[in-house]
Amino acid sequence: MNVTHPRPRTTRTAALAAALAAVLLAGTACSSKGDGGNTDEGADGVKAGPGVTEKTVKLGALTDLTGPYATLGKSIVQAQQMWADETNAAGGVCGRKVEIVVKDHGYDVQKAVTAYADISPDVVAMPQVIGSPVVSALLDDIERDHMLTFPQAWAASLLGMDSVQVLGTTYDLDMIAAVDFLTRSKKVAKGDTIGHVYFEGDYGTNALEGSEWAAEQAGMKVAGQKIKATDTDLSAQVSALSKAGVKAILISAGPAQTASLAGVAAARGLTVPIVSSAPGYSPQLMKTPAAPALEAMVHVVSAAPATSSDLPGVKKMVASYTKKYPGEPVDSGVLSGYNAAQLIGADLKKACEGGSLTREDVVKAHRSQKNADTGLGTPQNFSLVTEPASRSTYVLKPDAKAVGGLVGVEEAHKAPGVDAYLAARG
Repeated sequence: MNVTHPRPRTTRTAALAAALAAVLLAGTACSSKGDGGNTDEGADGVKAGPGVTEKTVKLGALTDLTGPYATLGKSIVQAQQMWADETNAAGGVCGRKVEIVVKDHGYDVQKAVTAYADISPDVVAMPQVIGSPVVSALLDDIERDHMLTFPQAWAASLLGMDSVQVLGTTYDLDMIAAVDFLTRSKKVAKGDTIGHVYFEGDYGTNALEGSEWAAEQAGMKVAGQKIKATDTDLSAQVSALSKAGVKAILISAGPAQTASLAGVAAARGLTVPIVSSAPGYSPQLMKTPAAPALEAMVHVVSAAPATSSDLPGVKKMVASYTKKYPGEPVDSGVLSGYNAAQLIGADLKKACEGGSLTREDVVKAHRSQKNADTGLGTPQNFSLVTEPASRSTYVLKPDAKAVGGLVGVEEAHKAPGVDAYLAARG
């Protein structure tokens, strides 16, 4: 797959969902299509389109509060609402109060398509859309509506569209960083075989591209094990990887799969290093029987630091979130959601300074940012539409006693092969 391809390949499910979207949206006002809707100039001289009045700026969130990523969705929603409350207390954006319209799709593509049709005429941008399949089904409408959208999904197939911004690194870059970490720390060597357990679909496919490329460069092989999101007992996969003689295992799946992989592997004596993508870990795992195996065997590669980081911005966010939502876990979703909200807030502010809060101008303001830094990780470059916003990753490690259940092992850095990998893909 070419990460710079302007339009991702569409699966049968995505194609059906896109067709349903076209039917559902056919009845909506034409003004919400194409040019982003009719624009009016407010009393303050700022042009406004859909989602913007003289008093409010409405943002949309298509999230998962009842499906497999419900914990993540809840964290992101709460973090972004916290940002909105803080922003409104400080005077709002462009003198307008921020409102976030939240719709739960339960990780169901058809429900998400219906939810988008429902809210799209009334919001200016979306700082949260959970799920690669969901985003893929909505791509045509998002681009046609000039709806600046931050997916909570990191497949390289989502690159290449002005209105869609993958924040941080993509799954393939994370796996290149994972192989680099394993090699540098002498956990694997030339001639070894690395296992890779991965979800079917864009997430796993893109991650596997990165691991296979990095392994080939290092003179190693990858033994792949494709699984479904419903597969939560990885006994068969552990058996297959043990038979293949793997020296380490990569996993690109969900938290339940990571816990099963580590727990079963440890129980069967396959005590090899395991490296997970960020979506494959949650602090709730440290309250399960798999916790000892996770602490002993697992590392996490992530474009974001641990929520236990000493970065001033992260510490401030954690303190505010803990105060606002006492007893709630401060996981990676909190950091991801708050970061996305801050970034979209900066885009709205920049667009306002330019005299227009129309969707097109919000997108232009976003794409003009070459060094966006919220203090919650590494700076990002949003001007290169076909490339990841960041090429740097942190290495983290599970720790039951830490805030968010993770501690930092290595600061953010770019793996040596990343530039060559991206160059080879155009």
